[in-house]
Amino acid sequence: MSIRNLDALFEPRSIALIGASNRPGSVGAVLARNLFGSGFDGPVMPVNPREASIRSAVCYPSLDALPMVPDLALIATPAAGVPALVSDLGRRGCRAAVVISSGFDAAGRAALLEAARPHLLRVVGPNCLGVLSPPASLNASFAHLTPRKGDLAFVSQSAAMATTVLDWADVREIGFSHVVSTGDMSDVDIGDLLDHLALDARARAILLYLETVTDARKFMTAARIAARTKPVVVIKAGRNAGSAAGLRPEIGGGRGADDVYDAAFRRAGMLRVDTLRELFEAVATLATGLRPSGDRLAVVTNSDAAGTLALDALDGFGGRLAGLGDATWRRLAPILPGPPSPQGLVKLAPDASAEAYAEALAAILEAGEQDAVLVMNCPQAIADGTEAARATVERTRVARRTPILTCWLGERAARTARRVFAAGNVPTYQTPDETVRAFMQLVTYRRNQDLLMQTPAAVAPAGVDRMAVEQLVGRARREGRLVLGEPESKALLAAYGIATVPTEIAADPGEAATLASRIGFPVALKILSPDIAHKSDVGGVRLQLDDAAMVREAAEHMVRTVVERQPGARIDGFTVQAMVRRPNASELRLGMSTDPVFGPIIRFGQGGTAADLLDDRAVGLPPLNGVLARDMIGRTKVWRLLQGYRERPPADIDAIAETLVTLSRMAADLDCLAEIDINPLLADGEGVLALDARVVLRPDDRAGRQRFAILPYPEALETEIVSRKGRFRLRPIRPEDEPALVRMVELSDPEDVRLRFFAPLRRIGHAFAARLTQIDYSREMAFVAEPAESSAQGAILGVVRLIADPDGERAEFGVMVRSDQKGRGLGRLLMEAILAYARRQGVGTVHGEVLAENAAMLSMARRIGFRQRVHPDDVGLRVLEIDLAAQGAG
Repeated sequence: MSIRNLDALFEPRSIALIGASNRPGSVGAVLARNLFGSGFDGPVMPVNPREASIRSAVCYPSLDALPMVPDLALIATPAAGVPALVSDLGRRGCRAAVVISSGFDAAGRAALLEAARPHLLRVVGPNCLGVLSPPASLNASFAHLTPRKGDLAFVSQSAAMATTVLDWADVREIGFSHVVSTGDMSDVDIGDLLDHLALDARARAILLYLETVTDARKFMTAARIAARTKPVVVIKAGRNAGSAAGLRPEIGGGRGADDVYDAAFRRAGMLRVDTLRELFEAVATLATGLRPSGDRLAVVTNSDAAGTLALDALDGFGGRLAGLGDATWRRLAPILPGPPSPQGLVKLAPDASAEAYAEALAAILEAGEQDAVLVMNCPQAIADGTEAARATVERTRVARRTPILTCWLGERAARTARRVFAAGNVPTYQTPDETVRAFMQLVTYRRNQDLLMQTPAAVAPAGVDRMAVEQLVGRARREGRLVLGEPESKALLAAYGIATVPTEIAADPGEAATLASRIGFPVALKILSPDIAHKSDVGGVRLQLDDAAMVREAAEHMVRTVVERQPGARIDGFTVQAMVRRPNASELRLGMSTDPVFGPIIRFGQGGTAADLLDDRAVGLPPLNGVLARDMIGRTKVWRLLQGYRERPPADIDAIAETLVTLSRMAADLDCLAEIDINPLLADGEGVLALDARVVLRPDDRAGRQRFAILPYPEALETEIVSRKGRFRLRPIRPEDEPALVRMVELSDPEDVRLRFFAPLRRIGHAFAARLTQIDYSREMAFVAEPAESSAQGAILGVVRLIADPDGERAEFGVMVRSDQKGRGLGRLLMEAILAYARRQGVGTVHGEVLAENAAMLSMARRIGFRQRVHPDDVGLRVLEIDLAAQGAG
């Protein structure tokens, strides 16, 4: 991952156009028109041996003839010669190239990358539209127009989609800070651009058009960083398998399930939309700064029909109509034309006055029984909609934190009202469904951002029977098996603390009958075969067998049925287990599998034999915690059943969530794990119980944790450190450390806090603390020091942090020791630990900034080997730097 030299793409000092042309309609001619016509104030140097001039500018016959080395090269020549051109440009010192040329196969793209890599020359493309940076007056593309200057960054994997968006936005006077068509992404990809745009203040929001992700870890790390700083809105093509199959194979078209992409966008704190119109609508809506705390919408309208349309949309988008209390309805009664609407709408008279709108809003807002209010108006000849709009705007000024959205229907009659809303900075929309969709976009975005920042409760992980796990997996490996039988699969779950039904194995029908008699009737009988994934589909399951004769007969019949329905399947015998009587339990299906793009994923949904048909499932990316697990459960239809209904009590949601977290832990612990399927998992008020399970292993485990899109907690880095004056437990920071981190700061001397954070802080807030504790262990690492004694663990005595730049070559450190722990050598131990980690990660240089008055820190850094200099912009700061590569070589 790297943002090196990406500044040359968006703010080049000089440009070479290789393949420039005067031939009308050619790509070279369009590129020349755009470059020369966009107002770029640096040198533009056309290169073409067959042209003397291009648009009145001297045309050079070759790179050798150029009067200077270009910062950026725009290449539109046949594919075969492009790698040599890129190599030549790199040797001369060119920093970036946009390859418009198409016709590259996999070998050609690899050759292009190899030509650029030794010179750190960055390549966009090939087969792309190009790069546009309106603030820099740069149009290095063959787009049909140059967009207006604005503050939206748009990144598209499709050139056609990029030109479509430019055309669509131009009519609507929408401007851009950056527009990039990535093409085949031989080098610069979506992750690189997200990293760059996250740091570019000219981009207020980032819009993405995606077809696929090629490097999931890189994408997720960059996306989560970007989404913490500004809104990121994405539209993803290929929602279904049929449409995804048509995507370009050169960028991995058709790979990865759409619900997994959904889970990835949600986990990154991004907002996904379905259409191009919604892409821009969402940005405009998020720009209002409105952040509803939930999905309850109160609706005020002067039209039953418009109100009903809003309710239909609210139901369709998954929101809820706010339930107003009796006191609120009594206050509203004097301004209503009749009794309260049975639907719960606040229905004003068709000719409702501005005062009626104001009073209705006042009653609703003061009651606070909603998360947002939708105010609607249909035009009437005897009522002034503009005055109602003014009253609504006035009320928003005292609404405090409650978002108010408006919808004045019609066109001519609503124009003045919409200008009133625009002047008052009140979001307004033209139709009920558009308004409700905007509200739900706000809700979804808030939820995703909350998930990005929420702190899970500190829960000690359950113990694992490591010996049993090693024996189960080792035996299967030695026997050359990748599929664990049902008893083995259940034993693996039990080793991780997941409750299962005791299961016996029978070699033949007679032994099955004998075992059933010993277990006690009734029993369940299942076929045991490594080749059968879904036993019910081939008649391999019989339930409620009440005596030995029934068991024997069922087993004999089962063999015949399986042989008939799945010839060739190996039959290793039968499993026998007692029938479980839990009449109020729901059947669930949980599992872990491997997505070709994002690696391990966790699945949850309704279980039983009809699970595939019902297709009620949620997907999450591990690692999971309790917060993320509960969010997964809440996104399914079976969630409503789990809440309890009629005589059925609620299920133990915490136990279900804990099972999901355990599956996530298994995926992280066992590199050899490819798939787990638990179906059904019974869940009721007593907890959970796995009735059936299937585990599939990977042929090899060389990928290890690198197969994860988000790195799991690196348990292997936990250790003990010892100084002359103390012994400490050192481990990576976890999200649930937030309260302990806040407490550490509270227990420290205010002066020590000021020296660390460069400002006096009484307390660090949730958002800041979450940012410090919720790291993905990919580009960032933080170690916390705890007391070595297990009884005192949980208290944080010190923290050291390392944040690497996207190149991974430089990293910034930060360190703090609790005031009452100073003088024990802990600060130096923490610094040595993080520097050792940096060396292992291949970081070349570690740097940091320290206040000049922080004599203790400066002295320690000097002893460790840091060089020190005065900060060029602040004489009160010292810049510390250590060259780990040179230090290691020495």
